[in-house]
Amino acid sequence: MKTILLAAAIATASTAAFAAPEAYVLDPSHSQIVFEYNHLGFSTTYGMFSGFEGEIAFDRENPAESSVTVSFPVSTMLTGWEARLQHFMSPDFFAAADEEMVTFTSTAIEVTGENTAKITGDLTLNDVTKSVVLDAKLNQEGSHPMANKPWAGFDATATLVRSEFGLGKFAPYVSDEVNVMISVEAMKAE
Repeated sequence: MKTILLAAAIATASTAAFAAPEAYVLDPSHSQIVFEYNHLGFSTTYGMFSGFEGEIAFDRENPAESSVTVSFPVSTMLTGWEARLQHFMSPDFFAAADEEMVTFTSTAIEVTGENTAKITGDLTLNDVTKSVVLDAKLNQEGSHPMANKPWAGFDATATLVRSEFGLGKFAPYVSDEVNVMISVEAMKAE
């Protein structure tokens, strides 16, 4: 009997040690990117992207082996004021066509705590690709009480220098640094 239990324990341990990352897809209804910048020293102005898609390969046993990819059209930006949005889509900034995409693909993950990590990845914005680092946190993982399936939630922050992406119009009067706050929910892929 002890031999059977020991064999089962070893089999379970070896399976866990070699478990592959599991695929999760972003829940577009509960995933958003909020950005903020200083406007002429008078105010902090906000914008948002929402409803985007992406995938997370989540490795519970070895989070550093996880990965994330996200993409969305720049034209899905929300600013709360149509004239501002039109200005952002003009040649002063994006000169965006409907098909212009923003993409992020992770290249490395450094675990920094029990539920935190630095996610390095390639961000392509305005046809420029730069390496950026996201300070990320796993908020929660478990069974979603309404969907009744495995779910995970993450937050992340970063600061981008917009002139590095060819978007430096009016800097430094309108801040060159843009703070980015990301919050996503992801469901286990079927």
